[in-house]
Amino acid sequence: MSSDDETAFRSVDEYIAVQPVAVQVLLERVRRAIRKAVPAAEETISYQIPAYKLHGSPVVYFAGLRRHYSLYPATAHFVAALKDELAPYEVERGTIYFP
Repeated sequence: MSSDDETAFRSVDEYIAVQPVAVQVLLERVRRAIRKAVPAAEETISYQIPAYKLHGSPVVYFAGLRRHYSLYPATAHFVAALKDELAPYEVERGTIYFP
């Protein structure tokens, strides 16, 4: 995808649709989990990745990348609360990386 294409996403559907099929399936699972956890959140694109906002404030973002997908932001409190569950994954600077 060229840098011009990266600015073209108008919806989460469009973002997911450009991913490889296997990644699409995974990202749809992430999307459903977020929508279930925060049903009132507004689904949008921000920073050219899927974002969910509640009362106008960002709650969580996700991104599908070549070798992993990521969730942002992972606050220190969030990471501490899920320490055992997140132990197998890389967590750094507010991002959780899932293979």
